[in-house]
Amino acid sequence: MTSLAGKTLFITGASRGIGKAIALRAAADGANIVIAAKTAEEHPNLPGTIHSAAAEIEAAGGKALPLQVDIRDEDQVKRAVATAAERFGGIDILVNNASAISLTDTEHTAMKRFDLMMSVNTRGTFLCTQACLPWLKQAGNPHVLMLSPPPSLEPRWFSGHVAYTIAKYGMSLCVLGMAEEFKPLGIAVNALWPRTIIDTAALALLGGAIKPENCRRPGIVADAAHFVLTRPSRQTTGNFFIDEAVLAEAGVTDLSDYLVDPSGHLMTDLFVD
Repeated sequence: MTSLAGKTLFITGASRGIGKAIALRAAADGANIVIAAKTAEEHPNLPGTIHSAAAEIEAAGGKALPLQVDIRDEDQVKRAVATAAERFGGIDILVNNASAISLTDTEHTAMKRFDLMMSVNTRGTFLCTQACLPWLKQAGNPHVLMLSPPPSLEPRWFSGHVAYTIAKYGMSLCVLGMAEEFKPLGIAVNALWPRTIIDTAALALLGGAIKPENCRRPGIVADAAHFVLTRPSRQTTGNFFIDEAVLAEAGVTDLSDYLVDPSGHLMTDLFVD
């Protein structure tokens, strides 16, 4: 399979950034996109809403269903999944993209922020996967994709931001367990992570420490996700993919089009060497 035409993707956090980029790439194939995100009205500092994303998806050739969803809320998630399945006749792919970040050390991480990261990253991923599972069981080539890093016990990936690492690795541990658990069902569960930092709205939360010119565009992750999601689910599960490696395997070696600034110095993302 080389196209996502006619497939229904439930993508969390798809109103902007990497989630929206994955949605637009699938829309170009003619896919149905469920935009499950919180932002229904324009934020003063973060551009994009579920409705503006829906308009872009429709313009790109897909069908869009914008749903305001807080993935920390079990009832909201279950209603959104039911609505999506009713509208499009099922769910073929779940992309767990929504995430909360705070690169603060132990002393300076407020428990409110700790709870947010755990609730969105780890619990939200588990909840959305659980809610979509009945529909994924019925799909022809079902995939679950987490936007999370390869797990590691190296202290350097924890030091300085223990809370964020725990919450993000929680998503990755879901991959480890669910890939094995769902293998008899033919449901692929994989993770995808960028080699370099991606230019998204999340950079604003880092206080300007990273400049856009040190980044690649979200499109590199979207193209890598497309290659993963079009593979046979029974032959592609339990992997922790890196975007560059996925593209290289697909024969894409010139990554210059993904640069924000061709003269900029790329910065490697967290959790990868």
